[in-house]
Amino acid sequence: MTQTTVNPILLEVFKNRFSSIAEEMGVTLTRTAFSPNIKERRDLSCAVFDARGDMVAQAAHIPVHLGSMPMSVKAAIEHCTLAPGDMVMLNDPFKGGTHLPDITIVAPVFADGEDAPAFYVANRAHHADVGGMVSGSMPLSTSIHQEGIIIPPVRIVRGGTVDPELMRLILNNVRTPAEREGDFAAQIMANITGTRRLGELMAKYGPAQVATYAEALNDYSERVMRASIAALPDGTYAFEDVLDGDGVRETNVRIAVRVTINEDTATLDFTDSADQVQGSVNAVRSITISGVLYVFRCLVGKDIPTNAGCMRPITVITRPGSILDALPPAAVAGGNVETSQRVVDVVLGALAQAGGDGAPAIPAASQGTMNNTAIGGIDMRTGTPFAYYETLAGGTGAGIHSDGENAVHSHMTNTLNTPVEALEYAYPFRVHEYSVRRGTGGEGAHHGGDGLIREIELLSPCEITVLSERRATAPYGLAGGHPGTQGCNMLLRRNDEAKVMPGKFHAALEVGDRVRIETPGGGGYGTPDAKTSRNG
Repeated sequence: MTQTTVNPILLEVFKNRFSSIAEEMGVTLTRTAFSPNIKERRDLSCAVFDARGDMVAQAAHIPVHLGSMPMSVKAAIEHCTLAPGDMVMLNDPFKGGTHLPDITIVAPVFADGEDAPAFYVANRAHHADVGGMVSGSMPLSTSIHQEGIIIPPVRIVRGGTVDPELMRLILNNVRTPAEREGDFAAQIMANITGTRRLGELMAKYGPAQVATYAEALNDYSERVMRASIAALPDGTYAFEDVLDGDGVRETNVRIAVRVTINEDTATLDFTDSADQVQGSVNAVRSITISGVLYVFRCLVGKDIPTNAGCMRPITVITRPGSILDALPPAAVAGGNVETSQRVVDVVLGALAQAGGDGAPAIPAASQGTMNNTAIGGIDMRTGTPFAYYETLAGGTGAGIHSDGENAVHSHMTNTLNTPVEALEYAYPFRVHEYSVRRGTGGEGAHHGGDGLIREIELLSPCEITVLSERRATAPYGLAGGHPGTQGCNMLLRRNDEAKVMPGKFHAALEVGDRVRIETPGGGGYGTPDAKTSRNG
């Protein structure tokens, strides 16, 4: 395709049409889901893909989902021959997934009279429980087989009808089958919405023209990404940081990158990162790619579609068997949520070293964790099982022009905070405190954002699992700014015993016990002085 064959006005029309289809899929999924994690927190993502499985457009959803979802779509294409009305479900991290609670459903889109799909639509949602050794399916595991049901690419819908035997098999392996079935139905309806809208688009413009402009959008994103990379000074920039531990050992786990900018291309080499570990913070390669895509997409100042073209100028080198390219049967529950955040931290830290006029305005480190909290048991109010899962917000890093934001989700998560009313309605909880954790952002010419505090009293016996980071190490500051304050996890027993817990822990809780999560603040930017210091 040559650029002269593309009408720039139609290119803008198709850019918005494709992205609006993904956004409408997300609205359908949000409004019809059963679980608070999806309908309140919006822990979901939707996107449109071409006939090869390359991403054409995405909704403004979860970066760690969307950067890795193309691998799920290509796994579905590879393993299943699809007919109209079919859909494929999968969550296997080693076949395109991320971790087991993230379940992806892929649907083909056919043009009238054609035997092969012209497009695909897909959505991914984090399910609050998919079985495994603990409620919430985010355990301190040492093998993926402890984390829940592993679903390879399989047809869950055939010719428009859900496979009842396969659905029964899946639902028999989770703690909250009614909620899971409702969320699956919402995911299926989201894909039906997407296939209808793409069908309408092809009916209006013709399949060939729609495919032409899908490819043109990828070419456009590639050109803009190359220009953004070319604005960076050529050179190699290295940075490293650590995870606090893997949940089994408290030893720091090294994450390291060397970023090489050469004209309009970037190569990121992560091979010096640690070997895969015994605990659950291992990340599959798709997660590492997601982190890289997110950072470089943030460098682009223009409103371009996030699609396959964005990654064409970027090479990601990982080492199989490492913490960032784990091999089965590695435990991976925490890699998607925690290790992905540290990938972002090290890539941003490396790019912050680039000098010259083209240097990007890189902020200090944000909280660097999702503070995953999973609680489950039997709700004494109803006698039925419940499974609660939430990631908690924190402070973002300050930048050269502004302070960080307080108590928001950052980088690889783009969810909302669950409202107190939704928590107390859906679960046997009483929320004692939900507030901004004042003074936890790092000092600087611009202050890092503050974390938050969530304290919950349990009204039924249950178990809790927390996977969190930045409890031992702090989010770094830049340009003389101070680090943010580390997070803190506490159990407050009903007998008034208070115990500080490690960043990753599992415990049994009784009625009247409370869990208190204090999330980290972001790093400061620039040297503080008496005028800007909060203590000055």
